[in-house]
Amino acid sequence: MNYPIDKLRLLTLNVGLANHYGDWNWKNVRSPFARLYYVTEGTAQVEMSSCVYTLKPNHLYFIPAYTTHSYICDSKFSHYYIHIYEDQQSETSMFDEWDFPVEVSANDTDLGLVIRLSEINPFLKLPQSNPDAYDNHQTLISNLELNRRRPFCDKVESRGILFILMSRFLKYATPKTDVRDDRIQMSLTYIRKNIGSRLNIELLADKACMSKDHYIRVFKHETGETPNAYITKRKMEKAELTLLTTDLPVKSIADLLGYDDYSYFNRIFRKNSGMTPLQYRASHFKL
Repeated sequence: MNYPIDKLRLLTLNVGLANHYGDWNWKNVRSPFARLYYVTEGTAQVEMSSCVYTLKPNHLYFIPAYTTHSYICDSKFSHYYIHIYEDQQSETSMFDEWDFPVEVSANDTDLGLVIRLSEINPFLKLPQSNPDAYDNHQTLISNLELNRRRPFCDKVESRGILFILMSRFLKYATPKTDVRDDRIQMSLTYIRKNIGSRLNIELLADKACMSKDHYIRVFKHETGETPNAYITKRKMEKAELTLLTTDLPVKSIADLLGYDDYSYFNRIFRKNSGMTPLQYRASHFKL
C-alpha cells in the first residue's frame, strides 16, 4: 500500500459500548461514514452484498461508507461501535482505492484501545441504536464540530487509536480491481480522483487509447453501466455526503462537483435520490 499518510484524515463521529438483547435489527442501513465494531459478548449478523457475516467476540469488523447492509440479532449481543468519517482534503480517498476485509482477529491490545477511545470521547456515545436517530444532517454536523473543538491532545490520541485499529484491516487490504480490463480500471481511478471536474467521455476514451464508441461498449461490459451513469452515481454520492456533513449552499455543492447549470444538478439529484438536494438535506435534519 502506497497511500500518503498525511492525506489520511480519520475522525471519530460516534464511539461507545452497546448492549443488545435481540433488538439490533435494522434493515437497509446506508451512511456516509464507515463503521468499525469490536464484539465483546454474544453474536449477531450483518448482511451485505448478498453475504451474511457472523460477528463474534474478540474480532474487529469493518463496513465501508455507502455500503447498504442489515443487522440481524436474536439474542444477547454486546459490542463497541466506532463510526469513522474520512475528512477528505483532496478528491482521493483511501476507502475508494482499496478493498478491506470485513473481519480480522483483534490483537491483545485492541480492546484497551477501543475502551480508551470511548473514555476520551464520552460525548460521542449514541443515545440509541436506531440509525434514524443519529444518521442525519444535524447530528453529523454537530459531531464534526465537536471533533474540531476538542483539546488538541485528545484529537491526537483519538486519531492515533483510529490509525492503529484501521492498520489491522490495512494489513490485508488490496488495491481495488473493479474490472478485469486494465484500461477501464485506470479510467475508474481517474474518475474517482477527478470527481469534482467536468469529466468528458472523449477525454476518458483518449486516455484509455480507445475510440469513444468502443470505450463506451467496453466500459459498460466491464462495469454494467455506461460511463455517464457511473460518473453521475459517484458525483451524487459526493453530493449526498456534502449535503449531510456541511452547510454549504446547494449551488456551491453543484459548483464543487463540476455542474455549471444549477437547475440541471437539481434535476439529476432528484432523478437519482427521488428528492431535490434541499429536500434530501431536510429529510436528514431530524433527531
